[in-house]
Amino acid sequence: MSERKVLTKYYPPDFDPSAITRTPKHLRKTGPKVITVRLMAPFSMKCTKCGEFIYKGRKFNARKETTEEKYFSIPIYRFYIRCTRCSGEITFLTDPKNMDYRAEKGAKRNFEPWRDAKNDNADETEQETLDRLEREEGVEAEQLERDKMAELEEKMKDSKREMAIADALDEIRTRNARIERGEGRGEEALVAVKEEKGEEELRAEREDEELARRAFMTEQGERVKRLAVEEEGAGKSEGGGGGGEGEMAPPPPPSFARVKKARKPLVNGLGIKKKPSLV
Repeated sequence: MSERKVLTKYYPPDFDPSAITRTPKHLRKTGPKVITVRLMAPFSMKCTKCGEFIYKGRKFNARKETTEEKYFSIPIYRFYIRCTRCSGEITFLTDPKNMDYRAEKGAKRNFEPWRDAKNDNADETEQETLDRLEREEGVEAEQLERDKMAELEEKMKDSKREMAIADALDEIRTRNARIERGEGRGEEALVAVKEEKGEEELRAEREDEELARRAFMTEQGERVKRLAVEEEGAGKSEGGGGGGEGEMAPPPPPSFARVKKARKPLVNGLGIKKKPSLV
């Protein structure tokens, strides 16, 4: 029975090691290092072969390759993925300059308006960049000067308001001093006003009484009397003449003493009815 694992190998007598075409591992040419990684699509893209849309964040098993390009000693990596519909190869690179990724082959990046607005100044020269920065600085300086003018105007408004408040306080103090100097004359005027007011109230009361008197007088000048009032007065006089015989005694004062109720027999309390005797 043969062994499962061969520990020894047979070399024929005419074996020539130089005839082997395979190159040893330590003598092979070294190329770019390629490893398999798990990643998500860094941007939404469209396959140029079949038109399939691949959204941002879709997971792939990709091959990662280190390229010879560098950006300030930062290596740039290339990733290989496959289209989910046609299995076409798609490659994209890292972009450390813009802190992003850029499509290289097999797919086209979808339009992103916010990125287009950011990259409006990507192709300008150094002189254009300097001019743009000078213009922005000029606008900032103008805005700062405008803010200073607004602050100055606000301070002037505050000072005018304070001056108006001070003038009003001076007027109040002057009026109070004038009132204090003429305090005696003011009291006399107040007494005169009160007297005039009292006379007017007395005159109004007299007019009201005269109107009420005229309302209860007939055309002949006789005073109108109410019969019910006269009958009531007559009844009172008759009752008063009878003496104190009809007067009722006042009710006794209330008592708050505790009164004990008679206890019911136990038979009635239990609901047992006693049968009448036959004798």
